[in-house]
Amino acid sequence: MALPGLAVSGELGQLTGRGLDGFYRGGRRLLSRCQVRVAGREPLAVQARMTGADSARFVGTLRVSPAAGPDPDVVVERTRHADGTERITLRNAATRPLRLSVEVALGTDLAELGAIAAGTAGPELPANVHDSGLRWATADAAACVTAEPPPSDALASAGLLRWEVELPPGGTTAVELRVRPEGAGPLRAAGRAATSPLAPARAEGDDPRLTPLLHSAVADIQALLLRDPAHPADTYLAAGVPWRCGMAPAEALAAARMTLPLGTRLAAGTLRTLARTQLPGPGPRAGLIPGPRRDAGPHLPPSCTGTEATLLFPVLLAEARRWGLPDQDTEELLPAAERCLTWLRTTVGDGTYLTDPGPAGPARCETQAHAHRAALLGAELLDACGRPGATELRHWAETLTAAFRTGFWVEDRSGGRPAAALAPDGRPAPHLTAAAVHLLDTGLLGAGRLAPGLLDKVRTEHLARLLGTPAMDAGWGLRGLAAKEAGYNAFGHRAGAVRVQETALAVAGLLAAGYEKEAAGLLRGLIDAAAHFGYRLPEMFAGEQRSAGSAPLAHPAACRPAATAAASVILLLTALAGIRPDAPARTVTLRPVRTAPLGELGLSGLRVAGAPFAVRVSRLGLAMVEEAAEGLQLGA
Repeated sequence: MALPGLAVSGELGQLTGRGLDGFYRGGRRLLSRCQVRVAGREPLAVQARMTGADSARFVGTLRVSPAAGPDPDVVVERTRHADGTERITLRNAATRPLRLSVEVALGTDLAELGAIAAGTAGPELPANVHDSGLRWATADAAACVTAEPPPSDALASAGLLRWEVELPPGGTTAVELRVRPEGAGPLRAAGRAATSPLAPARAEGDDPRLTPLLHSAVADIQALLLRDPAHPADTYLAAGVPWRCGMAPAEALAAARMTLPLGTRLAAGTLRTLARTQLPGPGPRAGLIPGPRRDAGPHLPPSCTGTEATLLFPVLLAEARRWGLPDQDTEELLPAAERCLTWLRTTVGDGTYLTDPGPAGPARCETQAHAHRAALLGAELLDACGRPGATELRHWAETLTAAFRTGFWVEDRSGGRPAAALAPDGRPAPHLTAAAVHLLDTGLLGAGRLAPGLLDKVRTEHLARLLGTPAMDAGWGLRGLAAKEAGYNAFGHRAGAVRVQETALAVAGLLAAGYEKEAAGLLRGLIDAAAHFGYRLPEMFAGEQRSAGSAPLAHPAACRPAATAAASVILLLTALAGIRPDAPARTVTLRPVRTAPLGELGLSGLRVAGAPFAVRVSRLGLAMVEEAAEGLQLGA
């Protein structure tokens, strides 16, 4: 992928026209079938591998003369790019000249991705010979495939391009196909531009898996970048491939927040893009950043992601400022953040909890965590910028804390747990979910301090112990719902599947609170899972319990890659180093994990205060800054 371009196929490399197979641009399938035959036969696939986030290589062989022995005569290599190009190279591995026919069968339905996912795509369209290839058209779209060199025959009725090639011993020849919407130029992917907003971070250390894991994550984040069409200087992340190739506000903000160690430009572009969607006043929804509803599992109604996005906006702005967002950007975005905070206080009103919209909306555990963090980080942001309102936000946060510690805590024989939500009548929903990890994500304040959370030390310890039990830790990561709860389903979106973002938040939160044993178990499990997924983590996978010799089960509806999953890798590794910058104060505090669960770790190519930053953590849990901005002081 290199959004808005995308290519999907099975490991054999042939685009068969079935399922999701095809070349896409902007959510439309330009080509669904691209089947190569040499000497009348399909090559035997021997290797398929990703060569980058935006490219793949497929190798096949075939025997033209079976009587010559078991060794293949021809090697066929297909190099496919998400920008809509494919290069087919043939090499003669025999000791004699070969004369071969090469055929490429093409077809498409020009269907939208949503129709394909719903199973309502139409049949293949008839083709016309066009230029040096074929063309297909409907009333509202057209696509063409051109070939270089031009084919010797082009049969529109069969959708077939054909070449006759002669290869001397050891000789090669190649055909390049280009798939494009009619009238469109080459794909200009945001992530491939020289002005990419992300730094090229690198990892090395005792665990050799960290290098490919971070490399893949950064490449996937680059490939998921999109530009705001009306403001092309502003980039943001699509939610994931293949199902969610557009903006999802809450996920875009969460991913931008986790990628702050790669620079603040993505955060600034995401914030500016979403500020333009903010609902105007007057009215009770003034200041809200709209978002779709999201499934919340078997025990709660769908949640409003607009609430989450609105609360994340001032948090991302405040933390981006700590990482080095220029003052000019902060001042430009501050009014939108103020409107988010005003919406928060207006919506809470005289109450204590922030409830879901509607007369009977529950008060969710994670919503209170998001609101509390937004209030504290927002108050500090307002103070730093000389704006009013900080005192009122801090006072409400104190009121919420006192109420939460009594109203949301469900006592039991094991020491208690946070309720998943409170009903309007105050009754708690006592089931244990991964949403509780948001209580550990309190946000970064000045001088390397983390904001206080809604839980006290004793309750934080209880939650840490619960997250480390087999009911929640599947051995590959954190389940969305504890295995002993009613409604548990290992494949459930939020009913038992392992969600990578929540696992990473749990690891980072547990490390910050000092519960390194529980964090290390989740961390090692997730990295083990990443190796099974070729170091490209999906947004979620099945929460079946790990056993000797087992492997994590893929979820059929999961995006892979997904913005939050790829960005979670950045969060995990920087949490191990404990990097806490305060660019306005020209300091950076390091709180590395003392137990060094992955051994020695080196991170380079990061950005702090707008300059390259590199740090190394030893096996003894000691950190050393190897590169930093001039004048940046190491905090205690």
